[in-house]
Amino acid sequence: MKPSSDPALPSSDQPKRGKPKGAKPKSGKQPAPEHSPGAPSKGGPVGEESQGRVISLDSLGTSPSGFRSGFVALIGRPNVGKSTLLNHLVGEKVAITSPVAQTTRNRLRGILTTPTAQLVFVDTPGIHKPHHLLGERLVQSARGAIGEVDVVVLLVDGSELAGRGDGFIVELLRTCRVPVHVALNKHDLVPEGKAWALEASYRDLVAAVVGSRDGAGGPTAEDGPGDRSASRPWPLHPISALSGAGTEELLAAVAADLPLGPHLYPADAVSDQPEQLLLAELIREQVLTHTREEIPHSVAVSIDRIVEDGPRTAILATVLVERSSQKGILIGKGGSMLKEIGSGARQQMVKLIDGPVYLELFVKVVPNWRRNPARLAELGYRGD
Repeated sequence: MKPSSDPALPSSDQPKRGKPKGAKPKSGKQPAPEHSPGAPSKGGPVGEESQGRVISLDSLGTSPSGFRSGFVALIGRPNVGKSTLLNHLVGEKVAITSPVAQTTRNRLRGILTTPTAQLVFVDTPGIHKPHHLLGERLVQSARGAIGEVDVVVLLVDGSELAGRGDGFIVELLRTCRVPVHVALNKHDLVPEGKAWALEASYRDLVAAVVGSRDGAGGPTAEDGPGDRSASRPWPLHPISALSGAGTEELLAAVAADLPLGPHLYPADAVSDQPEQLLLAELIREQVLTHTREEIPHSVAVSIDRIVEDGPRTAILATVLVERSSQKGILIGKGGSMLKEIGSGARQQMVKLIDGPVYLELFVKVVPNWRRNPARLAELGYRGD
């Protein structure tokens, strides 16, 4: 299904589009300051351009006395529910979800503002053993986030005993210099009478690492005066990202560990991700949902063109695969599969843009794109 050559559609190298007409206040496309987590100045260069737009001090409002703000990394193995938790906490879909492991490929940021704090959650790719360059960059991205945030939330599958993968991540966090909270997700799936044993397995795992780091419990020689994690335990929080059980308690505990600071984003913002990334992710989510196991990890999506076409938004996108057989599966008999994928993605885009959407998809074979550094950079997978 090849995109039409409609002369009204702009070329794909035009500047990114601003907020579409009629977009909801919480569509996730509000302007945001260019702030790098870990930078000394909260809020970034307020008043300067951010992704082609401008944010002012007035739009941030006045932060009350005692207000806290900062970045919170969601870290964990693939498919433990990080994106589901992010969407629940923010109250709107800012990250795609699916039963397929390694769904998240980018550091997605979701913003939650309460009367007393603003939490900027960084949803990271699942930490796993990589099998190609793309996998290496995803893991590199997740590990890099650990040192660039104010608080870390380690999300684990609390319905299972702690495993080697959890131990590997806990070991990565051994030298973490910010507070760490352990969220035991899927607590609603734990059989009655087994909660204690499951929680104990994670408590023992964490105690082994934190205890070896801190010795008898006092600060170590490596703990600096500004180290907010020195000699403190990692609290465990049983939660359910799906139902929301326990998440209020988790939020309160995490917010209390954020540093004092002003609003970093407007209070009604829910994400600072570029519109093109959000749209591409909605298409990839439908690929994950509708195709067989061999397809999802070999797929990438690029948004080629976005244009306001009267009352509707026209979007042309390319779905990349690595083999011709995968292209055939994606297109389906008579284009049926691609039509189904496009229909599902369009329904989600209508909610994001808050208006009618015309979506056309094109499937392209790019052999071994996951192992090609230049192609990965083009798609935004740089590992930073």
